[in-house]
Formats: sequence, C-alpha cells, structure tokens
Amino acid sequence: MTRDELAIFDSQAVRNGLSYPDCIAAMRDVMLALSAGTTRQLLRTMISLGSGRTFAQMPGALGDYDMFGTKTISVFADPNKPGLRRHRGLVVLFEPEEGRPVAVADAEEITHIRTAAATAVATDALARADAKTLLIVGTGGQARTHLKALPLVRTFERVLIWGRSPDKTETLVEEYRHLGAERADDLEAATRTADVICTLTTASEPVILGDWVQPGTHVNLVGSSGPGPVEVDSALVAKSRYIADSAASARDAAAEFLVARAAGIVGEDHIIGEIGDVLLGRIAGRTSDRDITLYKSLGHAVQDLAAAAHLYRSSRR
Repeated sequence: MTRDELAIFDSQAVRNGLSYPDCIAAMRDVMLALSAGTTRQLLRTMISLGSGRTFAQMPGALGDYDMFGTKTISVFADPNKPGLRRHRGLVVLFEPEEGRPVAVADAEEITHIRTAAATAVATDALARADAKTLLIVGTGGQARTHLKALPLVRTFERVLIWGRSPDKTETLVEEYRHLGAERADDLEAATRTADVICTLTTASEPVILGDWVQPGTHVNLVGSSGPGPVEVDSALVAKSRYIADSAASARDAAAEFLVARAAGIVGEDHIIGEIGDVLLGRIAGRTSDRDITLYKSLGHAVQDLAAAAHLYRSSRR
C-alpha cells in the first residue's frame, strides 16, 4: 500500500468530521444492526501492563460485506491527574471488497463522541417524553460530550452538574451556562429532582444510591466499563428496567450488574434486553411513566467502526 491510500483522521479531523447529529444517527443504526445480528464483534480483550495500565483490542465488522477493523487502545492512569485515565489509540478501518486498510482515526476522540451519541440514542428511546431536568455526574471529557449530545434528543429546562471538585464543576457550569447549567452541591437532592441522570465518573464505589432515584427517572451508567468499579448501588440495579448496549458484554463486564448478581439480588434475566431490541420494537423500553429505566453503556467495536466509516465515507464525498 502507499501513503495516499490511507486516510488519517487526527483528533481535530474527528471533531470536524463527526457531528453529533450524524453520530447519533450512526449509533442508532449500528445498535439496531448489533441486536439484529448483522454485525460481528468479539468481546473486548485486555492485557494488564501493571497498576493503572491496560492494553485493549476490540475487533469487529459492520456486516459480512461492510467495513471491518479494530480499535486498539491503551488505558493508562494520568500521572498529572490522579484518579483519571486516558484512552489513547487508533481505530483501523478496512474496506470489504479487497480487505484493504483504508483509514486510521484517533480512538480517544471517536470514543468521546460516539459514547455520548449512543447515550443520546438510549435516552431518546427510554426517557420520558416530558423529561425536563438533566443531572450530569462527573466533570471530565465525557461530561462535555454528553452536554453536547443529550440536548439534541430532549429539551431540558434545568441542567444540574455535580463533581467532586468545586472548581472543575464551576468551570463546566460556566461553559454550559447557555443550556441553563447550574452547580449541584447536594448530589442526593439533585438525584431526587432529576428526570435523566448520566454517571460519567471514575468512581470505584457508588456515588448514587437507589433510594435517591425517583419513579420515572432514566439513568445512563457510562463511567465504569469493566468489572470492579461501580457508580451506583445494587438497590438501583434491582429497581430498574435494566437495558444494555450489548447483553453479552453486560454479563461479562457490567460491574454494577455483576455485583448485584453475585449478591443474589438479581438474576441473569434482570437484563431485559439491548437498546437495539427496544429500537427494533422487540421489547418495551418503558412500560409506564413510573418505570426507572437504566441503560448500561460499555462501548463496542461496531460503534467505533460505524463512527470511523462515517468519517471515511464523508471525506470521500
């Protein structure tokens, strides 16, 4: 292959070429395809390289005759920001006619945007139509991308932001003051008033308790992507209609579900299905305005590949 046969999308090119409305549409399509069984992917494989250092690969295909490839990333603790981790790597895209690699893209930027877009798809499918108050728990990069994506699927009158650092929280509030953002100092009180909650933290222990979450709330669990760290307690898992991005991945790596299952609080059948099943009309996401719906986001190779394929095809047009 020659250099001009390979499209390269650095972080700025990803931001320029992957708009939130386009990415939301791409995530809706690929989650439908995942649950319909037309995509192909393996569970994420991870190699520990010592404390706070992980190398991971996520291979997949958008279809038998569609783009395929892999996301290859390192997840390392940030020495300059204790408690935070950076996801650095590449999404490598192959075309389906001759099996040629055609593009590489910044995996960290794609992950930020597609994760928020997938949450927006789930929120649109599961949150009450009249949801007015959004609570963002966390102040990192995912908080920012979710604040860009979620207002595209619901019109929020209040946007509450909670973080452990008052300074970081205030900075984020100022950035999104145009959305009506305000600082939530009391997380329990904010949780009790929220219609939609997004947990986007690096917490290892629950920051939100099930007793705080009111009937009718929709919760997106995004921060923990593997066994171990949990953002909410088992009481919330038990009282919710639990819907995964991928049921197979949730049974393997959804920490909150695994903890509740190990304690005998819920069984295997507590995962009622995938968000793609809801979109396909196979299952009801919400059966009443009093349901507490929960979407567990783990992230998948086909999401990264769908985002990269959109970038590549758009650039060729």
